[in-house]
Amino acid sequence: MELRIQHLSKTYPNGVQALKDVTLTIPQGMFGLLGPNGAGKSSLMRTLATLQEADTGSVTMGDIDVLHDKDAVRRVLGYLPQEFGVYPKVTAETMLDHIATLKGLTQRKERKEIVDALLQKVNLWDARRKNLGTYSGGMKQRFGIAQALLGNPRLIIVDEPTAGLDPAERNRFHNLLSEIGENTIVILSTHIVEDVSNLCRDMAIICLGEVLLTGNPAELVASFQGQIWQKAVDRSEVPQYRERYRVISTRMFAGKTVLHVQSDVPPEGFDPVQADLEDVYFATIAQKMDVVTV
Repeated sequence: MELRIQHLSKTYPNGVQALKDVTLTIPQGMFGLLGPNGAGKSSLMRTLATLQEADTGSVTMGDIDVLHDKDAVRRVLGYLPQEFGVYPKVTAETMLDHIATLKGLTQRKERKEIVDALLQKVNLWDARRKNLGTYSGGMKQRFGIAQALLGNPRLIIVDEPTAGLDPAERNRFHNLLSEIGENTIVILSTHIVEDVSNLCRDMAIICLGEVLLTGNPAELVASFQGQIWQKAVDRSEVPQYRERYRVISTRMFAGKTVLHVQSDVPPEGFDPVQADLEDVYFATIAQKMDVVTV
């Protein structure tokens, strides 16, 4: 089963064109949608989740017309938005049972078995009778994925799921998403490059509403080998290097600014460095910004 998105566009009433002719084929498994804040990721996720209309284009998943048969989509959809609220004085067990009822699980015994299994799966069993208002950020995210898994969805959308989590919580969340992605289409929308590198077999980079690059993360990284060069300079020197070279990223290290430059030939004074997905991401975004600002 595949999710096919063709020529999808969306412009908001304020004139912002959030999606520009987006075309993607998303197979079963973990798919990473990578882009900066404001790139159009959430607009695409909300459209796929039937929360807003597209202006033009089509989306199909198997025999389901996603844009027009919204009830059919919602029956097979699990959705964890970037921001979601919880009832602070309701326990996780009670809230999950209520959501299960809304999703059509009307048999009490069956519903209890499913709720209990999900609470075990997301490692919230011991905290199942605690009010959601007492949960940490990571625990709330795990509750969010539990509710998204109700009803054995065929499509799961998670929007910035690890933002704000500590390393241990992120690692637990990664393991859970990897397990889920074995038999389901899971779209991971994020600006965290490491999440996509660790989890996804396929990915796309989106910026200013346009899909700029698609492919397998490892293969994309391999295509950039031999093009990335590094040098540590004083911060005051950065502008002159930007004028001379295609600087794709900078970071501070030990009081110096470390530049990454993309070039087919060795820039003078730079050392070669193994490309990674972060270099692919920054180089792709930089190229788009160069076009926009010309």
